[in-house]
Amino acid sequence: MLCWTKFVWGDLGRETPIFELFVELLTDGRGSFAPLACYRSTDMSEESDSKVEAMDLLCQLEDILESDALIDELGFIHPSQFPLLKEESDISCNLSYEVIHQSEDGVVSPVEPSKQDNIYFWNRDHKLGISTHVLLPLYRAAKHAFFITFKQYRMCDNQSGKVGICLPASSCDHLESTLLRHSKSLLLLSCDFMTAWNCRKLIVSKKQQLSMFLDELLLSGLVLSYSPKSEQAWTHRRWVIKSISANCSNFKDILGKESELVEKIAERSKMNYRAWNHRCWLVSYMTTDQVLCELRKSRSWAALHVADNCCFHYRRRLLLRIMESQSCLEDTVSCGHNVNIVQTLKDELDWNETLIKRYVGREALWLHRRFLSTCWINHFVPDSGDESYHSKEAIGLYHDFGTFLQNELCLLHSCSTFVDDDFVDVQAQAAHSACYILWLKVQVPKSLVNQLQEKIRDADLKTLLNKSCPERSSLFNYFMN
Repeated sequence: MLCWTKFVWGDLGRETPIFELFVELLTDGRGSFAPLACYRSTDMSEESDSKVEAMDLLCQLEDILESDALIDELGFIHPSQFPLLKEESDISCNLSYEVIHQSEDGVVSPVEPSKQDNIYFWNRDHKLGISTHVLLPLYRAAKHAFFITFKQYRMCDNQSGKVGICLPASSCDHLESTLLRHSKSLLLLSCDFMTAWNCRKLIVSKKQQLSMFLDELLLSGLVLSYSPKSEQAWTHRRWVIKSISANCSNFKDILGKESELVEKIAERSKMNYRAWNHRCWLVSYMTTDQVLCELRKSRSWAALHVADNCCFHYRRRLLLRIMESQSCLEDTVSCGHNVNIVQTLKDELDWNETLIKRYVGREALWLHRRFLSTCWINHFVPDSGDESYHSKEAIGLYHDFGTFLQNELCLLHSCSTFVDDDFVDVQAQAAHSACYILWLKVQVPKSLVNQLQEKIRDADLKTLLNKSCPERSSLFNYFMN
């Protein structure tokens, strides 16, 4: 149809049927031409209506977030699930839909709210559900509103920094609150939007109010409820904790809640490296008493998740912190405190042995034992001619290094019996135990290698290794020789 725009009205006669059709399509019904843009007005009108609707939805979402500041869980729900949700929570829905007002004369009357049936949002008991049908328009509206406000805020900030220009503080404060409002919605829809995270850091850093920092913990926790592996959310939490570490009176309680949050998320999200890495990072801010408490509390969780190496990695970080604290205070600590550290490590070895025998073929348990043995050898086993205080305490508790080796070889014997050749876990247990002893041979001090070599020879380790892992026989022979 655009090719007809090359002709002028007088170039063609009205007798032409094609021309009559063209005029009917392009005229406004009175014989005069209308602009071509008019024929896109319907599409533009629909697009404009959709933008208005998206902004209305964004306002609804932000109003919900402001009215319920304790929302701790977010989910995206298919539209077909909304009736089921409302049916299951019929009682709570009825209570929330009836707004009770106390009049001046003492008469109580229920008032129906203007919007009873919200088909896009569900908010009950501090839980928020958003319909998947509106995610895209919501995201576009939130992104547009955020950048418009962010641009205005930067202009206001730049103007206030110029000499001779004084802007009312209320204007910047209003833009900051609006920016926090829009960025919150945007991050709930796109959790890795770094510009929004950085914008919130900028505003909160300027205010330096503890309540605002705590609000950031609530927001990032809400993001983690639906995206537990969001690197940006975990990074934001670390920034908040680092910012308030020096000036927060209940900082110890915050660390405890952070540790509980990670454990709660780890229960829902298996092998969540980012969550456990965050928990390991928290250890550097903990006191010695907190570290010991965390070591006790995490034991029961680890015993129920023996295949999750992340939890054992966290316990290793706690033990290392204890070792570091002991090393820094070795000139001033009491004798009893040193013995407690040795006993803590021995208890961990005994507990690990119990788990190894209970849960057959779990590699994470054997890897944890390697760490424990390394700590024992490096910190408490005497090298040639070394008669340090720590070595004496270790020898007094464990008698001598030969006793330690004997315990490990007893564990090897108990784990190396092939009950059923078809049972893969039993074969894996035998392989892990044999590889552990071979690894131990490399770790011990040179002065004690001969003692270990004699015990290994008595245990016929070479035959066991070749039987459990015949494909690695050449490698085993190399280390054995």
